Amino acid sequence: MKRIAFKMKLKPGYRAEYTRRHAALWPEVKALLQEAGVHDYSIFFDEDTDTLFAVQKVDGAAGSQALGNQDVIRRWWAYMADIMETNPDQSPISKSLPEVFYLP
Repeated sequence: MKRIAFKMKLKPGYRAEYTRRHAALWPEVKALLQEAGVHDYSIFFDEDTDTLFAVQKVDGAAGSQALGNQDVIRRWWAYMADIMETNPDQSPISKSLPEVFYLP
């Protein structure tokens, strides 16, 4: 099992909408994440910078950010693109974060 952390940016003023959309996460997205071995997935929000901080445990080869070849993920990205900073393919701009401390 690996732990993966990364950050993304929300456009200002969209915290409530981001939260609403994730509270109604599409069942197909949830199923794909689980099939890929992603679990214990949390996203936190920094109000001062509109930064999203994500952490997940992964049993598979890669985390959620590596699922962009899946149609449902590309549709989810398009759905979220109006409220997040994105790349030209509508994937969220994200930066992997190295682990510097862990207390099991």
